[in-house]
Parts: sequence; C-alpha cells; structure tokens
Amino acid sequence: DDFAAVWEDKYSYAIKSWKDNWEDLTVFFEFPLEIRKIIYTTNIIENLNGKIRKYTKNKLSFPSDQSVMKSVYLALREATKKWSMPIQNWGIILNQFLVIFEKRVQL
Repeated sequence: DDFAAVWEDKYSYAIKSWKDNWEDLTVFFEFPLEIRKIIYTTNIIENLNGKIRKYTKNKLSFPSDQSVMKSVYLALREATKKWSMPIQNWGIILNQFLVIFEKRVQL
C-alpha cells in the first residue's frame, strides 16, 4: 500500500492523464497482434522523425504547405533508401489492413 501511495503521489499527473484518456490509449489493443507489433516498434518511427527533422529544422518558416510536403517527401525518399529489412508476415498484415481500413488502403 505504501508503494502504491508513493507512486500515485509521484506520478499523479500521468495517472490522471491515463484515466482521462483511457479509451484513446487502449484503441491500440483493438488491432490484431501482427499490426500491434509494427505499431509499438517505435525505434523505426523515431529514426524516421529524426530524418524528417533533419530536412525541416533549418527552416524557420515555409512559404507554403506544399513546400513543407516537398521537404517531408524528400526526407522520406532519402530514409527509405536505407530500409532493407522486410516486415515479417507482411502478407497477413496487409490483408488485415485491407479488412480494417478497406476504404483507405489502395493497392
């Protein structure tokens, strides 16, 4: 009990945030296991975000939304040149995406 009380006092803001946003936070668990494995692999995402920041950090402002999109496109294009490891079970995952997001996934 003492441990729980100390933890709750120390992290009260985080606990309140979790409780207030629980429905949004748990949406992750509605996805099939194979998709969840891709989602929670954040190192890839963090690396990609770093590449995008590299292309956009030196600009204080962009003249248009299109110029931002072009910079992000170039960052993605550069980042994908180094991607060589295939996603395991991609066929299964793609089929799950097609079922879950049938109106959004286009092949």
